[in-house]
Amino acid sequence: MQTTKVYLTGAGPGDIELLTLKAHKVITQADVIIYDRLANPEILEIAKDGCEFVYVGKEDGRHTLPQDEINEVIYQNALKHSIVVRLKGGDPFVFGRGGEEGAYLHKRNIEYDIIPGISSAISVPAYAGIPVTHRGVAVSFRVVTGHESPNKETSQIPWENFKTDETIVFLMGLHNLKKISSKLREIGKPNDYPCAVISRGTTKEQRVVTGTLLDIVEKAKGLPTPALIIVGKVVTLREQLQWFER
Repeated sequence: MQTTKVYLTGAGPGDIELLTLKAHKVITQADVIIYDRLANPEILEIAKDGCEFVYVGKEDGRHTLPQDEINEVIYQNALKHSIVVRLKGGDPFVFGRGGEEGAYLHKRNIEYDIIPGISSAISVPAYAGIPVTHRGVAVSFRVVTGHESPNKETSQIPWENFKTDETIVFLMGLHNLKKISSKLREIGKPNDYPCAVISRGTTKEQRVVTGTLLDIVEKAKGLPTPALIIVGKVVTLREQLQWFER
């Protein structure tokens, strides 16, 4: 009887060269790769001949499969194959639902490993020339989901905790940018507080828009997803550090 192993694998932020060596190794050995929209499709080209590909992507609220069914797809493939790679954009445990998938496999006695990926929360700002921490500017940063429904009556986001000059990185928040900028101004951040939106970061399609909480919504109109929002005084460092465009 073959030993099955599922690898919940981070694909990194987009640039294929940011894929980890361990992720590269298991991808080349995989019998099946179950991948999402944010995983660079070029990564699939390094798979071995005969590898199966299963797309389970999600885009702007439109799901190929809901998460419960994705969990079952991973499980069913684990019953058929020796090496299953669940390939996820960024890192599996940073808003990647990797914990849910791992728990689902654990309950069904399927062996799995977690292969971390470089999270977009730090790499995308880096490619935009915006350090999430900087001596004398920001000593800490937090990563927040920007994907909450704007119609949700009670937010899980602790907005009142965002009054400091800590850098805030919102993932998956482009469609809620107006709400985010409004909420931050409501808690006391000034209209001219720096922020940026980075679209398709670390790729050749990367676009960066900088502005303030007051004008960022207008400036970011038309930017494609995926996009990341970064709020903080570190945004002002981009003028000196925007290496990628050069």
